[in-house]
Amino acid sequence: MTNYVIIGNGVAAAGCIEGIRAADTKGKITVISEENTPVYCRPLISYYLEGKTDLERMKYRDDSFYQDMKCEVLYNVKAEKIDKEAKTVILSNGKTVSYDKLCVATGSSPFIPPFKGLETVEKKFSFLTLNDALSLEKAINKNSRVLIVGAGLIGLKCAEGLHDRTAEIIVCDLADRILSSILDRECAAIVQSHLEENGIKFKLNDSVVEFNKNIAVMKSGVKIEFDVLVLAVGVKPNSYLIKDIGGKVNRGIVVDNSMRTDLKDIYAVGDCTESEDISGGIKRVMALMPNAYMQGKCAGMNMGGKPEIFDKAIPMNSIGFFGLHVMTAGSYFDSDNGGTVYQEKNKDKVKRFYTKDGLLTGFILVRDTDRAGIYTSIIREKTPLSSLNFEMLQKVSSTAAYSKENRRKKFGGVV
Repeated sequence: MTNYVIIGNGVAAAGCIEGIRAADTKGKITVISEENTPVYCRPLISYYLEGKTDLERMKYRDDSFYQDMKCEVLYNVKAEKIDKEAKTVILSNGKTVSYDKLCVATGSSPFIPPFKGLETVEKKFSFLTLNDALSLEKAINKNSRVLIVGAGLIGLKCAEGLHDRTAEIIVCDLADRILSSILDRECAAIVQSHLEENGIKFKLNDSVVEFNKNIAVMKSGVKIEFDVLVLAVGVKPNSYLIKDIGGKVNRGIVVDNSMRTDLKDIYAVGDCTESEDISGGIKRVMALMPNAYMQGKCAGMNMGGKPEIFDKAIPMNSIGFFGLHVMTAGSYFDSDNGGTVYQEKNKDKVKRFYTKDGLLTGFILVRDTDRAGIYTSIIREKTPLSSLNFEMLQKVSSTAAYSKENRRKKFGGVV
């Protein structure tokens, strides 16, 4: 009987569990969970703060999941080290767990810059886990002034979650626009205006140089007073377990299309890994829930002896702020590097499609996001635009843009 060990208990780990059981119904599965809760949907933590969901509905799988999958979960314990020669994992409680096949699904951690005076701030939080959200919830009240450092997705979702629960929310960022890693200046301005209409304030193109208790001193000289600080500058992959034992690590753990590392019987999945972005032809960290699950499922099947590959990873974002929806996917190539941009826009809506070498490589949709999964599928499958009515797709997302033959192949006889 094979002894499987999974380090981590997020969505990627759930995929790995299900992948193993699809290939091996008898092997022993042990899950090492640093958190004290069953697997849940991390993107929902802002909706929990906002009151749009609760702890029960945040669960990613039913209460019987681990029992049904015949798993043992070790909660509130951290994997400190892997001994690849002895094939054991050393835990923070001093115990060891033996493995035949190991999957590292350790996710990512908040990146905290070395701000001067940060230790003087009493109420400071990250916003990455359910425990972060629960701790933040206890610290705020209707009179709280909240400063969020970081205008990326995590910081802005935190701002939305705290809306109507605090007196003031200010978001600052060194970049000159919000969501700078996702949106161009024009699209970012539309989203920022919508957030401002809902009471969120911004201090952009500026950075904190020092904290003095409840005062943030900015590079511009401006001083911002606050009661609660949220640090949402970014995240870093938890790749140290593999790096410490000589495995190949760049920004994240390097894996192949079977999710194998370069170490014998060790796999890695999810936010701690680098995978190939097929829309851009490069390796990158893609901290995205759908990719994490699919990587996990792939790894689990291979661990269980059923060959599988995952070679359709692309960056994707589906975001909503106060009713304004934004979707992006793929890579953005413009005329400067051989690509073409097709767009349709007005003052508060943008549809932008990026093509190169006869393929759809990426898109940005602001407000008009209906049936955007069709565009994502075209990127993932590398569907030649010559086989589609792309002019129709620019106007409306519809399966009618496929030829009858392709619709029959793709949608099982639907014409």
